[in-house]
Amino acid sequence: MPKLKLEDLAELREKARKATSLRDGAARVRVTIHMGTCGIAAGSRKIVEAALREVEQRDLQDVMVSTSGCAGLCSREPMATVEVIGEAPVKYVDLTEAKLKAIFTEHVVGGKIAEAYALAVGSERTY
Repeated sequence: MPKLKLEDLAELREKARKATSLRDGAARVRVTIHMGTCGIAAGSRKIVEAALREVEQRDLQDVMVSTSGCAGLCSREPMATVEVIGEAPVKYVDLTEAKLKAIFTEHVVGGKIAEAYALAVGSERTY
């Protein structure tokens, strides 16, 4: 895997802005991919790209994809947190692109927690 460069992060950020094109506060769902050094080493970059693809392919105008630093569980990376307005956030662990697609289908679109991949419910809240 090539080393992540500052330009790569800027490109990912721009892709996320284009894919979500939402005003602040307009999102129904926020999907946060954890991208500390441990997450990046575990493959979170591919998870971000997969999340952006899901938003774009499904034309999800009310879903925001963001990134954050380390979530503190390095051995369970790549990780993502799904926050639906009015519901407890859910932390998903040991992600692959296929698992992320299932999470989008079950939780982000379907509204039901993808229990097979969830580690915790209600551990944090930003809304």
